[in-house]
This record gives sequence, C-alpha cells and structure tokens, in this order.
Amino acid sequence: MWSIGVSVYFVAVIFRTSLGVAGLDAADRFHVGASALSTFSILQLLVYAGMQIPVGLLVDRLGTKRVLTIGVVLFTAGQLGFALSPSYGTALASRALLGCGDAMTFISVLRLGSRWFPARRGPMVAQLAGLAGVAGNLVSTLVIARLLHGVGWTAAFAGSAGLGIVVLVLLVLFLRDHPDGYEPDPMPHQGAAYVRRQIATAWREPGTRMGLWVHFTTQFPAMVFLLLWGMPFLVQGQGLTRGEAGGLLTVVVLSNMVFGVVYGQLIARHHEARLPLALGTVLATAVAWALAIGYPGDHAPTWVLVTLCVVLGACGPASMIGFDFARPANPPERQGTASGITNIGGFTASMFTLFAIGVLLDATDDSYGIAFSVVFVLQAIGISQILRLRKKAARRERERLVASRVETVHVPA
Repeated sequence: MWSIGVSVYFVAVIFRTSLGVAGLDAADRFHVGASALSTFSILQLLVYAGMQIPVGLLVDRLGTKRVLTIGVVLFTAGQLGFALSPSYGTALASRALLGCGDAMTFISVLRLGSRWFPARRGPMVAQLAGLAGVAGNLVSTLVIARLLHGVGWTAAFAGSAGLGIVVLVLLVLFLRDHPDGYEPDPMPHQGAAYVRRQIATAWREPGTRMGLWVHFTTQFPAMVFLLLWGMPFLVQGQGLTRGEAGGLLTVVVLSNMVFGVVYGQLIARHHEARLPLALGTVLATAVAWALAIGYPGDHAPTWVLVTLCVVLGACGPASMIGFDFARPANPPERQGTASGITNIGGFTASMFTLFAIGVLLDATDDSYGIAFSVVFVLQAIGISQILRLRKKAARRERERLVASRVETVHVPA
C-alpha cells in the first residue's frame, strides 16, 4: 500500500524537477531572461506552499486515496500542458497546475506511512519517502535531460506525462488508506470554526513551529540548485559543458540517497540527534556554498564543485527532520495539518531564493557570486528561529511523553 503512495510521489517529483534540466531550453523556447525564467519555479512553489495547510486539512478529513487521486490528475494535466504550451503565459499556467497537484502528494504519503507502520518507524519511513523523491529527481537529471535533447521538448514532456496515467491506475485499483480493522473514527464536518481551530492548535505547539523552521533552513539550497539555478550556474558561471553539469547534479541526487538512509537510521536509534544533524547540515552547506561562489579566480576547481554537490545532498534528508519535530507534538487526528505547516517552510524559502537570484542575476549582469549570496541571509534567519524555539519544543515534547506514559499505566480498581 505504502509503495503505491510513494510511486505517486516519485512521479510528482519527476514532473516538479524536470524544469531543472530544461531551464536553458525554456529560456530559448519562450524567449525570456533570468527573472522570467525563475517565475516558472516561483509560481509552482507558490502554489505548492499555499496548498500545504489546505491539503493537510483535506488529508485529515478525506483520507489519503481521495487526495492523491486529485493530485495525480492535476499534476499530469500540468505536465502535459507544459509540453504543449505555445507561449510563456500558458506554460506558467501549466506549472501552476502541476504545483497544485504536486502539493497533494508528500503529506498524503506521510499520512499513509503513519497508518501502515508503527510510530517507532516514523523517521525511517519519512526518509524512505524522501528517497523516492530523490529517485524521481535522478530520473529527471538522467532521463528527461536525454529525452529533451534527443526527441525534443514536446515529445519529452508529453511522454513523461504518461507516468501519471500509470500511477493513477495503480492508485484507483489497489490503494487502501489503512489496514483492515484500523479505520479511524469519522471526523464530523464542523465548518470554518473547526478549520481555524485545527490550524491554530497545531501552530501553538512549539514542535510544529520548530519543524517548520528546520525545514525552512535545511531544504532550500539544494531545492534551488536542482530545481532551476544549478545547471545555469555550472554551465554559465563555471564554464562546464552540459554533460559535466548534469553529472554534478547527479552527484547531488546520489548523495541525497546515501544521506537519507544514514539520517533515518541515526534518528530512529538516537532521537536526540535531530537538532545536531539539522544544524550541522546547515553549517556544512554554508561553508561549501561560500567556497564555491567565492573561490579566487574565474572558476572554482572541480573538487570544490563536487564537494558542494555532495554536501547539498544532505539538505533533503535534513529537511525531513522537521517532520520528526512536528510528529510527536501533535495527535494522529492533527498529523496532516501539522505536516502541512512544516512543509511550507522549505518551499517558502526556496520560492524567495529563486526569485531573488533571478532578480540579482539580471541586475548584476549574471554575477552568480552576488546572486547566490542571498542563501546566507535565509540561513541566518532560520537558525535564529531554531535556536529560539529549541528549549521550548524540547520541554513540551518531554511533557507529552510523560503524559502518554501515565495514560498507559493500568491502575487496578
């Protein structure tokens, strides 16, 4: 059951990241500059981020299967529309539709995992779901890029849209929300007051806010690099060929897969490792990023670029740690809403960074050193919030743990 849900997320990430290997082609096809090109990804992420809380509420109320079905239909239509778009405006609309469908996948997969696996497996299940997304990114980097330059724009994107139809059939025919005998109590419809209360209650938990800021601070450098600006930076800024740049993007994806397994095992065995891993990833990313954009000379040496790509591979697994803060802070009936709030973090940071880099590149005549420096500003903001919330979140989590143990103690009559 869980593998069917993960396959939907796998296809969604292929569609989401396909623009990352087609950025230069899109600029030529639609005759746009850096700012307009970044608008594709910004709009897609804006829709994605804006949908997270509504999707979390929908998952809590409607269940995984219904929400995933809607998501598959939307992101498949968006990918097909992008393939056939004759103009910049219709292409933008298609990416927005894709972002809407994509937004419905990951939270649904997290909810599905919580229904089919015991709670102690939560960190590993979340990391494995993230690995499925990494595999989708790898397909974009290796397969979509080759198709794009082999059969052309329309055939590559339209052909990939067929994957959406395949997972839709699997989803409709076979997926179940929960094991037999474990159906949750139905949630009565309580209108807007219930929605506001659900969101407010989840937000009041320090663990939810901690999860959001961990996700915000860790995810966005790799997302920005893979989603749009990595290929132009490596080709235009570092003088690599497209083949060499594609190889380095593949290093990010492969590194992500390794770090996903390592981080999942560490957190499952040592829950207190969550914060050190998150902050360590942010620090390592900042150092590698600074070295790549500030290295003396026209171009950074290969070892610097490889190091950057390896370190960026840790960003995705580190962002999953955010859910490991939000999950124990909320009861099962609020998991979807809390996950939606958490998931907003990294995509909001990515959206802002994509836009800022595009504007700065246009304003500085393609100075990647200046444009890419905006990453440090968002990292500083995120770290300050994490440090502010860490003690409160830890104290509240201990209180909930003690309360749950007390409730399980049997007192004879």
